[in-house]
Amino acid sequence: MSEPAVKEKKQKLSVPFNYDKYMRPHKLPHIWCPGCGHGIVLKSLLRAVEATGIDKDNICMVSGIGCSSRTPGYVDFNTMHTLHGRAFSFATGIKLAKPEMKVIVISGDGDALAIGGNHFIHTCRRNIDLTAIVYTNSTYGMTGGQYSPTTPIGDIATTSRYGNIEPPFDACEMAKAAGATFVARGTAYHTLELEKTILAALQHKGMSVVDVIDACPTYYGRMNKFKSATHMMEVIEKDGTVNVKQVDKLPPEKVQGKLLRGILHNVERPEYCQQYANIIEKAKGGK
Repeated sequence: MSEPAVKEKKQKLSVPFNYDKYMRPHKLPHIWCPGCGHGIVLKSLLRAVEATGIDKDNICMVSGIGCSSRTPGYVDFNTMHTLHGRAFSFATGIKLAKPEMKVIVISGDGDALAIGGNHFIHTCRRNIDLTAIVYTNSTYGMTGGQYSPTTPIGDIATTSRYGNIEPPFDACEMAKAAGATFVARGTAYHTLELEKTILAALQHKGMSVVDVIDACPTYYGRMNKFKSATHMMEVIEKDGTVNVKQVDKLPPEKVQGKLLRGILHNVERPEYCQQYANIIEKAKGGK
């Protein structure tokens, strides 16, 4: 079977949008806390999927363990909820068995970059045609509010009561250094921008990673003295990131300490599954 057709021209995201087309209503209500940004990210993802024109039966969504990893349970795709940190391994197997499918990996910052860090690195290195959406909320929200690989220095968690002393990972720099051919960042606040970023990631041939700065008001927010979930979103909007297209127009003090938002890296390199198929042909005696 051939790769599902992906519309390359600029897409108009549907307004209004029928979310029921992609949801499993019997799985609702969801388990996410009030104010959690995960539902916002899911909405942007579904709108991006609609814009690709890919049939939902040709999509497989895979996740590990964590709050964000419950996402596949709510969507009407082919789905797999796997082991903690092992989503990329399962997704690799699915892609090799069914290279015609669009495979999306949903993972949290702890799931992808801590216990699953080694799998994340080598999936990027191989340039397998997967799209990874990493929900980064700087905490282990499902298991009790421990600090994660992206928790800022000095922030409070159940396992860092006097402030975290470990420097955080930059998921985008890590993905780029490991070999991913498309790397981008969005936030749960900049929703329209996030839809376009995820759409570009889905259209990319090769390993694409979208790091999404998200909000966990229940653990991270309360422990770090945010006034509300709205306050957390306001901080993400004003203080957390800056669009990569604006960097050259801003004074250094407006950029210092902020993460870049938008498409940060986009190159072409041979994709793993295609190379694997070529090896099989060689083994059969083909050219």
